[in-house]
Amino acid sequence: MSVCTLGWRDPLRWLAAGARDMRACPALSLGFGALFTAVAWLLGLSLRSSPQYALLLASGVMLLGPALAMGLIQASRSCEAGQRPRLRPCLLCWWPARSSVALFAGLLLVLELLWARSALIVFALFADSMAPEPSLSGLLLDPANRPFLAAYGAMGALFAGFAFACSVIAVPMLLDRPVDAITAALSSLRACLEHPWVLLLWGALLTLLTLLALLPAGLGLLLVGPLLGHASWHAYRGIVCPAQAQPELQPRPH
Repeated sequence: MSVCTLGWRDPLRWLAAGARDMRACPALSLGFGALFTAVAWLLGLSLRSSPQYALLLASGVMLLGPALAMGLIQASRSCEAGQRPRLRPCLLCWWPARSSVALFAGLLLVLELLWARSALIVFALFADSMAPEPSLSGLLLDPANRPFLAAYGAMGALFAGFAFACSVIAVPMLLDRPVDAITAALSSLRACLEHPWVLLLWGALLTLLTLLALLPAGLGLLLVGPLLGHASWHAYRGIVCPAQAQPELQPRPH
């Protein structure tokens, strides 16, 4: 794999290209956006009274987010090839690469389990000094819990950064090229090592937009979710040199 030369404006270009794809297939994009919004609502409703598990499960959703965006990535791939995106191919796009996708999901699951174990250790270490709060907002806003929040945030940033580095181009690559999960993850890590600051900016934009989308009761995910899914394809196409990518939609070997 050959990594392109990247500039500071490239992440904004990827977002703009994602917005164009949304306009090209609005119904499909909003359908996926509704799915993301429903997941956020279910997460909030089911875990409102257990903040420690809410934090863990929210972390897991962030880890598995790239996999959930596969349908949108496939839609952008179709747009680039001059084809009209259709729902069924977008929902089943993972099937030809099912073995690699399953292995990559397994890698993310292992990372999530390590993250969850580390989070429980942090809770245990700070359990005696934390002020008891009945809600997640109370836990976050109480000044007595700042040492815990700092430790949890640092630990979460470490795992989230590694997950992002492994997956920033891995999922689009699995759909676009006949590679295995390990190769895709290592290629993603290599891209991050070659252009750490540009991809750090990309990761910061993804995080910021996701957090802003969650503020109005998660309704922002209706638009932000599809935008980031489409933009992920263009990030992959911008990071992997065109001579090394395969934009045409050819069937993968089983």
